[in-house]
Amino acid sequence: MPENLRIIFMGTPDIALASAEELLTSGEDLIAVVTQPDKPKGRGRICEACPVKNWALVNNIPVLQPERARDPKFLEEIKKLAPDLIVVHAFGQILPKELLDIPKFGVINVHASLLPKYRGAAPVQWAILNGEVETGVTIMQMEEKLDTGPILLQQKVPIEDSDTSGTLLKKLSELGRELLISAIKGVKVKTLKPIPQDDSLASYAPPIKKEQGKIDWNEPAGLIWRKVRAFNPWPGAFVGEGEHLLKIWKAEPADAKAEPGVIIEAHKKWIEVACAQGSLRILELQPAGKKRMTPEAFLAGHKLKSGERFGLITR
Repeated sequence: MPENLRIIFMGTPDIALASAEELLTSGEDLIAVVTQPDKPKGRGRICEACPVKNWALVNNIPVLQPERARDPKFLEEIKKLAPDLIVVHAFGQILPKELLDIPKFGVINVHASLLPKYRGAAPVQWAILNGEVETGVTIMQMEEKLDTGPILLQQKVPIEDSDTSGTLLKKLSELGRELLISAIKGVKVKTLKPIPQDDSLASYAPPIKKEQGKIDWNEPAGLIWRKVRAFNPWPGAFVGEGEHLLKIWKAEPADAKAEPGVIIEAHKKWIEVACAQGSLRILELQPAGKKRMTPEAFLAGHKLKSGERFGLITR
């Protein structure tokens, strides 16, 4: 078996932590971590470090935070570190050829879809939105283009009706850490055979925008239900705005019929609202400025009647 690989990890959000942790305990040499720069958050616009940076600092791993991955100074720093392999998981930038060419064994990426399906930034959300029954993790060799590189390893995971983007991402992160170690071993001893992607089967998963969470009752209940799951935890599926904003965190589709947006029934188990096709039973919701709550708790402070339009909170 060859000597330990010198590995640089590139990742930013909490979903990348599982891969980072696995690298640290893998027996290889994790020599540096690269994340996106600190960004201002909250009302005070105070700069906060990302989860992967915080993790790296706790574990005394050097951190680099380039504004752009193609910055000449950053590329020079990477060359000086002389990595054998770079591992990427949800870093947040497209990497230039100059960077991809530095490591002896190239750059591999942990991607949360069954490539070539759902190339892009939000594969989990779009898989749920589109009603897929399965997704998975792909370990691929990175190229200049977005998620087009040859596949090293891939494994499927079923999408359950109870899955949200949050729960599914956790499952895929854990699977990703397992596949990552297998991929590194395969790269090290040269037993993996890269399989080119079939571009004719490619689909794309662009970033989710906050406004996509707004519910339109003129859509089918099944689609709205998938939005509730896909946009949990961010941006959340919602109706209304301002002080009348109401987020829906948990729901299920049903078959009742009425004018879209009209309340069919409201009791402690659910609040049922008519959609263009079928109806949606709301099982957990959150008024602006409040905590998440059950329909029973919500109805204790809000008056809702069958036949009324849903979305404008009556206090």
